[in-house]
Amino acid sequence: MASEIFEGTVERVAFYNEESGYTVLRVKPHKVLPGQVGRDGLATVVGVLSSRLREGAEVRFSGAWVVHSEYGKQFKAEAAEEVVPGSLEGLLRYLSSGVIRGIGKATAQRIIDHFGTKVFEVLNQAPHRIKEVPGIPEHRAELIAQAWQEHSAEREIMIFLQGLGLGSRLAVKIYKEYGANAVATVRTNPYQLARDIQGIGFRTADQIARGLGLALDSPHRIQAGVLYALEALTSEGHVYAPRELLTETVKNLLALDAAPEAQIGARIDEAIGALSSESEIILQSLPDADGQRLEAVYLRSLFLSERGTAKHLREMRDLPLSRLRQAQCMAWTKFFDWLQREDQILLTQQQQEAVRAALTHKISILTGGPGTGKTTTLRAVIRALEWNKARYELASPTGRAAKRLSEATGRSAQTIHRLLGYSPEEGFLRGEDEPLDVDMLIIDEASMLDQVLIYNVMKALPPEAHLLLVGDVDQLPSVGPGDVLRDLINSGIAHVTRLEAIFRQSSDSQIIPNAHRINQGEMPQLDNTSSDFFMFPAETPEAAANLVVDIVQRRIPNKFGFDPLTEIQVLVPMYRGAIGIQVLNERLQAALNPHGHNAEKRLGGTIYRVGDKVLQTRNNYEKDVFNGDIGIIQAIDFTAQKLRVAFEDREVEYDWEEASDLLHAYAVSVHRSQGSEYPAVVLPIMPQHYMLLQRNLLYTAVTRARHLVVLVGSKRAVAMAVNNNQVARRYTALAWRLQNNAF
Repeated sequence: MASEIFEGTVERVAFYNEESGYTVLRVKPHKVLPGQVGRDGLATVVGVLSSRLREGAEVRFSGAWVVHSEYGKQFKAEAAEEVVPGSLEGLLRYLSSGVIRGIGKATAQRIIDHFGTKVFEVLNQAPHRIKEVPGIPEHRAELIAQAWQEHSAEREIMIFLQGLGLGSRLAVKIYKEYGANAVATVRTNPYQLARDIQGIGFRTADQIARGLGLALDSPHRIQAGVLYALEALTSEGHVYAPRELLTETVKNLLALDAAPEAQIGARIDEAIGALSSESEIILQSLPDADGQRLEAVYLRSLFLSERGTAKHLREMRDLPLSRLRQAQCMAWTKFFDWLQREDQILLTQQQQEAVRAALTHKISILTGGPGTGKTTTLRAVIRALEWNKARYELASPTGRAAKRLSEATGRSAQTIHRLLGYSPEEGFLRGEDEPLDVDMLIIDEASMLDQVLIYNVMKALPPEAHLLLVGDVDQLPSVGPGDVLRDLINSGIAHVTRLEAIFRQSSDSQIIPNAHRINQGEMPQLDNTSSDFFMFPAETPEAAANLVVDIVQRRIPNKFGFDPLTEIQVLVPMYRGAIGIQVLNERLQAALNPHGHNAEKRLGGTIYRVGDKVLQTRNNYEKDVFNGDIGIIQAIDFTAQKLRVAFEDREVEYDWEEASDLLHAYAVSVHRSQGSEYPAVVLPIMPQHYMLLQRNLLYTAVTRARHLVVLVGSKRAVAMAVNNNQVARRYTALAWRLQNNAF
């Protein structure tokens, strides 16, 4: 659509969002525009603008006229440029609008009386002449001149940034970050934007750099590529990257094929060396799986996190002082008898040992599959703490997991971030300077702990306190970098109890037995004779996708009464393809919340509708929503440009530019389902998923279901997953550091 130009005078600022720049204006057109204005002769202009416009400003907008379903004709502005008012009245309104600090209506009138129509020429070329105006003191004239120069500089910076293809919202962020140095910073090293500005990644910075003419082999570009590649590898779960892997990743990213191989490698080596000398990355020699040495490359924050975690854990274990020393001489037989009488909890010998270990060992781990009694054992640990009048806290990595923990134990539980007093501005309040006042910290769903989170836990935990980690080590590891629970078990730092006896199952249920069969490398029972575990065959991805939609929309609701939106969750191994997350979300949205039934808005290539099931993709502590939280879109406000989403216990508003934090959640990845339970789980599993068909993925998916599991696809694919116990390796050295005091 061709861009149109619309010029007018701002009569009223109806709405302005300081953070996003989203603006709603009432504008008096310079030309007659039949049908485009209201009865008051004013047009409505909306858009994300790079700076705040004031009443009286004369502006040239570029964009297009659109018809809003509720508010009628509007001009949707993509850009706005203030122009010099043509009349003395316009000059007076502009100068007295507050756009320049220190100029009110009386002062503006004096300036115009003195300079007339040449006022802008004077302000732009010789602002010091303001002191010539009668009635304006010299010191005030200097302040006005300085304010005008700052205003002019901001306008020039915004024009420069938008000329690089940056939207108004990002231009505002850049100006707020760098101020008057914005142009110089971007020209010198546009890749600095990727480090400093949220919303600008390497690829956007690279596009800006290309527009500025920076060479493909610029040292700034290669250094930024190294950091971006390291971040990409950590997003795959690695705490560090072997140097060879990092170099190959950077080569593929930067596409430097025109240069000789040796030259490319040398330039990457130079970039790694430069970043290392600036301590942005850390290089360390580590043993590989075969005992050979490799050079590990860490982002500085992850190196400090891994090393600090090892140091705190060793100090905790080796310190002889314990806040639970009274438990050393506890009358355990008396306690277990009382527990059986009081709470009707009868523990096996192994469970009793796990309870004793938690109170007598500084660091302990309780692991095991579904139905093996982890929750019962945990409840007994809590009762033992209460028996000893000990102070304890219950926490989980996510809000969903914390809610489940609270329900299972009947005690208060919270997210680790909330326990540690996290805020986006100040980080974690709790730490070495303000530790937790607890005798024991219990963390459930510990398989979800990543390296950064466990480090912040350890910093806040006094070394004389106890730590109990509860979780299923055979599930998928954390979404973030690290393999913390497995590393701690392998390191020998903790007392580990692995529960194996299965208690929780009904006679015709197969969910728990099948989960254990899968975990032991055996095929699950797929004969459809149980009440809660079914397999529906499909020969092709397209047939499987059709079947998934039918099962969710019709079959499960009709047979079991589960709500397809709130009680059935489709879990998928991969994103792309005919049976991937993206396609299934489109198909399920069309089936469960079709076009035309509710208000909708396309944002960033995604159509969001009222009634859509959506998932939060990152932790947002300001909004109190976390990665993996699932909610339903309740409303779309086209005037304020917001979505309102109802989560389980609260409603949250999102500006439209924040919608990128939301994905459709009719189908989600198995990884994102960790810490959750759903009444019914539907899992498409096809040979086309072979890259991700692993035993722990299938096991994790099955254990997310409380009442019903439906597999759709191929028994051959199920067998591929069951037989593949080669857990994707994560590069982490936490276990080695703990075993070798390497901190």
